[in-house]
Order: sequence, then structure tokens, then C-alpha cells
Amino acid sequence: MEFLVRFETNLPDTMPAAERNRLKALERDRAQQLRSEGTLLRLWRVPGRQAVIGLWNTTDATHLHDALVSLPAFPWMDVTVEALATHPQEQR
Repeated sequence: MEFLVRFETNLPDTMPAAERNRLKALERDRAQQLRSEGTLLRLWRVPGRQAVIGLWNTTDATHLHDALVSLPAFPWMDVTVEALATHPQEQR
């Protein structure tokens, strides 16, 4: 199943810069793992915001949930998920 996932990360203003940098590095590493697995297909940044739109491919919604909560910054993310169905014009 493919999912369009929108999320905005809202790290606390009180989080020290070193912790922010550590979290960003962990997030990058985890995203690379998810890409290697074929779970995370594409990412787009939303200009002017700490927001991202991603195309994810998982076996089901539970697998997607598990992948999302594995992201180190997940506790600070506001996430919206849309399940995608293939359009008739896209079927082969």
C-alpha cells in the first residue's frame, strides 16, 4: 500500500542545539534505512516550514505506523496520513 504522509516537526525551543543536531543526524540515518528497505520512497520539503511530505510504501497501515514511530523525532511530529489507491488511468 502507498501512503502520502505529511508531517511537521516541532522541537521544543528549550532543546539545546547539540541535542537538535544529534536528533537530526539520527533522523537522517533512520530515513536512509527506511529508503533501503523500500518503505520510504520519496520526500519533499515544504518551503518556509519544518514540514515534509513523503511517499511511503508498506504492507499495511500497521507497518506504516511502526515505521513512523521508529523515527527519532516522532514524539515532536504532527503527522497526517492519507492512504492512496491506484487511479484507473495508472493501472497497467
